[in-house]
Amino acid sequence: MKLWTLTLSLMAGIKTTLLLFLIVIVLSLPLGFLVTLLLRSRNKPVRWISTAFVYVVRGTPLLLQLMFLYLGLPFIPVIGEYLTFSRWTAALLGFTINYAAYFAEIFRGGLLAVDKGQYEAAQVLGLSRRQTIAKVVLPQMIRVVLPSVTNESVTLVKDTSLLYAVSVPDLLHFTKTTVSRTADPTAFVVAGVIYLLMNTVLTLLFKKLEQKYDY
Repeated sequence: MKLWTLTLSLMAGIKTTLLLFLIVIVLSLPLGFLVTLLLRSRNKPVRWISTAFVYVVRGTPLLLQLMFLYLGLPFIPVIGEYLTFSRWTAALLGFTINYAAYFAEIFRGGLLAVDKGQYEAAQVLGLSRRQTIAKVVLPQMIRVVLPSVTNESVTLVKDTSLLYAVSVPDLLHFTKTTVSRTADPTAFVVAGVIYLLMNTVLTLLFKKLEQKYDY
C-alpha cells in the first residue's frame, strides 16, 4: 500500500517525463535525418554549418545547453528579449537539438554502411534518386542504426532527469520532494524501478523493430 501511495505521489512527474520523451523522439529523429542529409550536401557552406552544429552540440554538455537556452539567451544584447522561453519550451528545444545532433551522426554512419553497389544497382534499374533513397537505402540504413537509436533512446529517458536544470517538475523532482517531506528514501527506489520499467518497455519495442528489419 505504501509503495502504491508513493507511486501515485510521483505520477505528475512520470507524466512530464514521458511527455518530454515522446515529443523529443518525434521531433529529433526526423530533424536528425535532415541534418544527416545536410552533412552530405554538395553545397560546402551548408555542409560546414551542419558539421559545426553537430560538433558544438555533441561537444558540450546537455545540462549546459539547457541552462544557456533558458538562462543565457535572454541576456544577449538587442535580440535577447525575443529569445526568452518558458521553462518547458527551453527544455523541449534543448533536448530536441541535442538528440538531433546525436541521431544525425548515427544516421550518417548508417548511410555510410550501405554499400555503394546498392546505389549503382538502383541506377541500373532506372530508379530515381528519391526512389533509391526510399526503397533501397533507407530500409538498409534503418537495420544498421536501430541498435544505436535504441541506446540513445534509453539514454534520453535517463537524461530527462536534467529537467531540474530549468526547474521543470519531472519524476526526479517529485521524488526528491517526497523524500524531503517523508524523510524516507523509499521514493528513490520507486523512481529507479519506474525508470527501469520505462527503459525495459522501450527496449522491447525496439527489439521488435530490429526483428522486423532483420533480413
